[in-house]
Amino acid sequence: MAAEILLVDDDRDLLKLISLRLSAAGYRVKNAESGEIALAQIAVSRPAVVVTDLRMPGIDGLQLFEQINAQHPTLPVIILTAHGTIPDAVAATQRGVFGFLTKPFDPQDLLKKVAQAVTVSGEARDSGVGGNSAGGSATESAWRAEIVTRSAKMDDLLRRARLVADSMASVLVLGESGTGKELLARAIHAASNRAAKPFMAINCAAIPEQLLESELFGYAKGAFTGAATAQRGLFQAADGGSLFLDEIGDMPLSLQAKLLRVLQDSAVRPVGSTQTVNVDVRIISATHRNLDQMRADRTFREDLFYRLNVVALKLPSLAERREDIPLLAAHFLRKIATRYRKPVPTLAPDALAAIVSTPWPGNVRQLENLLEQAVALSTTHVIPLSLIRPSLDDSAAPLVSFESARKTFERDYLVRILKLTAGNAAQAAQMAGRNRTEFYKLLQRHSLEPGMFKT
Repeated sequence: MAAEILLVDDDRDLLKLISLRLSAAGYRVKNAESGEIALAQIAVSRPAVVVTDLRMPGIDGLQLFEQINAQHPTLPVIILTAHGTIPDAVAATQRGVFGFLTKPFDPQDLLKKVAQAVTVSGEARDSGVGGNSAGGSATESAWRAEIVTRSAKMDDLLRRARLVADSMASVLVLGESGTGKELLARAIHAASNRAAKPFMAINCAAIPEQLLESELFGYAKGAFTGAATAQRGLFQAADGGSLFLDEIGDMPLSLQAKLLRVLQDSAVRPVGSTQTVNVDVRIISATHRNLDQMRADRTFREDLFYRLNVVALKLPSLAERREDIPLLAAHFLRKIATRYRKPVPTLAPDALAAIVSTPWPGNVRQLENLLEQAVALSTTHVIPLSLIRPSLDDSAAPLVSFESARKTFERDYLVRILKLTAGNAAQAAQMAGRNRTEFYKLLQRHSLEPGMFKT
């Protein structure tokens, strides 16, 4: 799919002209006539690159960049201005703006700068626009196919994961239990130039220390009672590919030292052997623990922490991405019904409303388990609230009222509700506890249109 460019300018004629040039170059283009509208557009769907005018009423180009950068630090922003000076350009680039072009600009310079930004954002490899696909990389539809989301937080996380995938950098995936850390690790492997090689995974918390050592590094014949033959470990099995160390925070200190040695030397010595074996393995680790606190408590080695934490990716909890719950529910219902050889059921409206408002301390895994139980017990094509209510957390509460949320995240609240209702303004207004007239005024204040959320 072609990379999407968001153009922001209060000059409609220039907006149309640049849009035509970018469209002719093969990009998908969306237009916004103000910084406020641009922020609303980004909340709905994150583009690959933002091209904005500097001088605009309300939010100007630099203010727009600062707000974008706070939420989406990997989103490239190019600023255009007729008032540009060298100090402006220097100041802008020092603050992290990707590019700065002074009007009148050469159209080829703009296309070149946009192509560079698309490549940096990782979109070129997936879209085929602005560059060739990297050797061995998966397509956009393949590498993250198992990750179901429409959340802006998840979208930004996945773009960062895509950018780091082809590097050798070790990745530390953080997040609560049940958020899908292994799923993200598999996606990173699938997007990398190691995708054709093995992906191996092990849970460091589920295996005793002595067995974990031999599982990781292998063992020589006669190394211990029962070792009748030599056995390769996971490092050797994953050679050329990726090794996922889940719950790395639970690895014993003595084994942490041995793991550090392997990472430093790129070689393993099987248990009971005097010989080392060279290995080429990309490490992706994960934990739900606070490794910073564990370093302070000396229960996790500081030198190993820095080896593993080259790039940290934090998965949001399910409560932080509630707009994904209806999508995830539909995905799991199809998947579970296929496994049970049953017709695919749907959730009754009150059942869907209940799962959207549930806290989900067990995150995505808890949601999937609840839906599997519902499919197993359901005798109809519509799953009623009464069937899932016993499994919902007792602390479940309805969506926070608009009144209590307004001061801190008014726009985010509106975006979330419109996503949940797929742009149905009447239903959204009812959920927000506002009449339609008031609700439309709120949408207008944030430059939001219900049509932006239609599916």
